Amino acid sequence: MKLHNKHAILTGAAGGIGLAVAKAYVREGAVCTILDVNECAPIELQNLMDLHPKSIAYRRADVTQVAEIPAVIEQAQTQFGNVDILFNNAAVFDLAPLLEADEASYDKLFNVNVKGLFFMMQTVLASMVKNKTKGAVINMCSQAGRRGEALVAHYCATKAAVYSYTQSAALAMAPHHIRVNGIAPGVIDTPMWSRVDSLFAAAENLPLGEKKRQVGLAVPLGYMGSPEDIAGAAVFLASDDASYITAQTLNVDGGSVMS
Repeated sequence: MKLHNKHAILTGAAGGIGLAVAKAYVREGAVCTILDVNECAPIELQNLMDLHPKSIAYRRADVTQVAEIPAVIEQAQTQFGNVDILFNNAAVFDLAPLLEADEASYDKLFNVNVKGLFFMMQTVLASMVKNKTKGAVINMCSQAGRRGEALVAHYCATKAAVYSYTQSAALAMAPHHIRVNGIAPGVIDTPMWSRVDSLFAAAENLPLGEKKRQVGLAVPLGYMGSPEDIAGAAVFLASDDASYITAQTLNVDGGSVMS
């Protein structure tokens, strides 16, 4: 019960990595407010909520609507108390050849992956400071943020920004004993990969499924990770086991990136 009586807010957690982390947090004793853009909780999340009706609440939230974030956080705290953990996970993906990467794609990616992430973090951190909570923030980065990719310029740039904001926020919050860290997944087998694979298939003239097969084989461990692989790291960074760790981004990628 490493997170006993902790209140965690998780963004983009109606499925995939976010949902796996929510399951792990509940197992470790946390109560969770799950935020996502879906109007209603998808069936897998609803099933989890039915199993833990006193531990999980779902709220529709669009992190790009910055003016609405404070009210969402206030509602969550009214139900479950002060926020102890933020798992800042909401993100979108797109790709295009560099000379065709357009403004619409740029705006979509930066609005969610950077603006939404930053202002969600800022709002939660302000609440932690106000309530004197020695909390933990975990920002979802990506191995894509550590390097450029010819077809994925906008996405790589957004994730590079997450690394930078994680470090800056950690330094700013250190006097308040609030820790800010990141997790950088490698290729993780989530529903989002269906879209990623189809985009690469169109851009590189590949059959569907081939890009996913290739990237799995390219991982030093030889296979794609699972959402549960990220959940273990998310529990660790949120817990007292990581009490002396801040301003770091942990690679969970099967050896694809060596720090």
